[in-house]
Amino acid sequence: MNKNKTLLLSARDVQEIVLNKGLDEVMDSLIERLEKALQSYHPDEVKIPMRSGFNYEKPVTGLIEWMPLYHKGNDVVIKVVGYHPDNPSERNLPTIISSISAYCTKTGHLKGIIDGVLPTALRTGASSAVISKILAKKDAKILGLIGCGAQAVTQLHALSRVFDFEKILIFDTDKNALNSFAERTKSLQLNIVIEAADITKIIEQSDVVCTATSVDVGKGPLFNGTASKPHLHINAVGADFPGKVEIPLSFLQESFVCPDFKLQALVEGECQRLDEKYIGPDWVQVIQNQQDYTKYQNEKTVFDSTGWALEDWVVTDLFMEYAAELGLGTAIELESIPEDAKSPYEFVREMPTETLILREVEYVKNESK
Repeated sequence: MNKNKTLLLSARDVQEIVLNKGLDEVMDSLIERLEKALQSYHPDEVKIPMRSGFNYEKPVTGLIEWMPLYHKGNDVVIKVVGYHPDNPSERNLPTIISSISAYCTKTGHLKGIIDGVLPTALRTGASSAVISKILAKKDAKILGLIGCGAQAVTQLHALSRVFDFEKILIFDTDKNALNSFAERTKSLQLNIVIEAADITKIIEQSDVVCTATSVDVGKGPLFNGTASKPHLHINAVGADFPGKVEIPLSFLQESFVCPDFKLQALVEGECQRLDEKYIGPDWVQVIQNQQDYTKYQNEKTVFDSTGWALEDWVVTDLFMEYAAELGLGTAIELESIPEDAKSPYEFVREMPTETLILREVEYVKNESK
């Protein structure tokens, strides 16, 4: 590809990649790459600041934020994401809409930009799988899903690649989401019983639970005082906003709590309500020292998943590689790069004189009307 061109991977290109490679191969590769990236992660080589953005109430409740990553000597990757919880019911759009861009740190050139909607769902599911392999019981048989939207589909997919589940218990306040979940997961070809249940039953019977809801700020937690198995592991995916929580404070205080990005989790994750003494090491430390943390498989554990730009970097790199292999994507000259870097009006100088005269005449005519 021309060094001045940007590779655009549209939603359809991303879908074509998945169709060509297969759902399971894509998810398995993503889980493997994410785990390796976490095992080798070092803050001196990969800089990941807290995400930033704008929260607002008008015209609707939502936010637009950006999640940057700097891979020293290589690329800068930035995901811009919009979160609008009323999208599915009011506009028939996903709750999360995003795009991911990659920039060359030698020139600032935009190397590529890809759809971030499907990759975000995929990498969030993969993240739960990576940490659950360490903190959840190896022989977990019952998965509980509280919230049956888009995230629940990829949570089920990713976790089913590393656990041999026999039953899935599901709950959603949206009956359409609840009733359509089995149909929406048919493509996974899982031979697993899917059963609707209330939240109490899910917490009581599950070995692993994923919470991925759009509970309003100040309306959580999702349950209180409910008994559970002593080894219950929860992937808390939905807390991504100050004041928005899913897990009861008492459950958190009784559990080993592992945030993905502690500074961020303290602001908008489950950790925002916890004193320091109740917060365990982040998942980088857990994954890089797995032998020290598998003992928690017999205790209650919570993965406080607020989203981390390293996940976006990994999924972007994977899809860019797939695109190159399959010849997918569109290379476009998005940036204005003249042959003479100091001549921004070069395109005017090179335009034929008669064309310029005709345009000026046309402009004068329009202005006189």
